[in-house]
Amino acid sequence: MLPTEHRLRRPEDFATAVRRGRRAGRPLLVVHLRSGATDPHAAGETVPPARAGFVVSKAVGGAVTRNTVKRRLRHLMRDRLALLQAGSLVVVRALPGAGDADHAQLARDLDAALQRLLGGGAR
Repeated sequence: MLPTEHRLRRPEDFATAVRRGRRAGRPLLVVHLRSGATDPHAAGETVPPARAGFVVSKAVGGAVTRNTVKRRLRHLMRDRLALLQAGSLVVVRALPGAGDADHAQLARDLDAALQRLLGGGAR
């Protein structure tokens, strides 16, 4: 489970990550990353921890499939939060093939996308 302080909840935060962040696409998912910025909703100049949100549409599958994909992505992201700068916003959008993918395939695509966004990979 992803800790509460690391969850992206507000629609404005999702929009900020998608519109102003960088993007890396893989066959099963697309990852949007907005690197460490101060939280405009927080009092003062505090830098919140890195936060992640997930978008899994009906194109991925039925409710059971979508929830399974979200659970897998939350679990995978929990282990990778340490790679992100404090204040970063991450949105992981599952593509239709993610419903048929297993845990290892999702992990490979997530790792490859994050590596590219964090400066470790070529296009």
